[in-house]
Amino acid sequence: MPRGPPPQIRNLRRLRAFLHIRSSKMEALGGYPAKPCAPRARLLALLMSAAVCMGSLYLLHMKLAKSRKPRDFYSFEVKDAKGRAVSLEKYRGRVSLVVNVAWHGQHAEQNYRALQELHRELGTSHFTVLAFPCAQYGGTEPGTSRDIEAFTKSAYGVTFPIFSKIRIMGAEAEPAFKFLTDSVQQMPKWNFCKFLVSADGQVMRFWRPEEPIEEIRQEATALVRNLILKKRSEL
Repeated sequence: MPRGPPPQIRNLRRLRAFLHIRSSKMEALGGYPAKPCAPRARLLALLMSAAVCMGSLYLLHMKLAKSRKPRDFYSFEVKDAKGRAVSLEKYRGRVSLVVNVAWHGQHAEQNYRALQELHRELGTSHFTVLAFPCAQYGGTEPGTSRDIEAFTKSAYGVTFPIFSKIRIMGAEAEPAFKFLTDSVQQMPKWNFCKFLVSADGQVMRFWRPEEPIEEIRQEATALVRNLILKKRSEL
């Protein structure tokens, strides 16, 4: 009769079978977590990397947004007397005289009528007065923005834009107006200070309330004349 394998071979085969059965049981019981958990670990690492990348991109975006400065006055957005957002881009291409106004002050009527005359005289196609009510100077601008707009139209025949009431001084200063004061390094000390802005949004001059309107008229007229000549040459 043929003889079976030696005892050593039989024992080796038994050992291999035992180890194979043990390994299968350990895997079934979770004894070897590395293999089944490897895909989960890779997924977790991928998600964490994506989160870090997104966070870095967000921080970079915020940093760039804070460092980005408006190019000019017309780059800003303000609110009209009814509280609606208005882009000052609509006035680009025109010379603007920007004024902080107040209807309850001593020289309100004189200033409003002079501004309206200038607004009408230089024509709305090339020039406009932009009025920003402010109550920080002696509380001389009471009432809501709508009240102010209605009163000035009724009392002085104003046709130029009256915007929402703003703050000029302090941490809550209107950004568009802050651009004006920063550009000329001058802060209005009372109502009816005037800033002359070119058609491309650069601040050209600043006048205090007591300075004569005739001087403003001359400089505004010169800017408008140059603007008209430039437009004609481009035709």
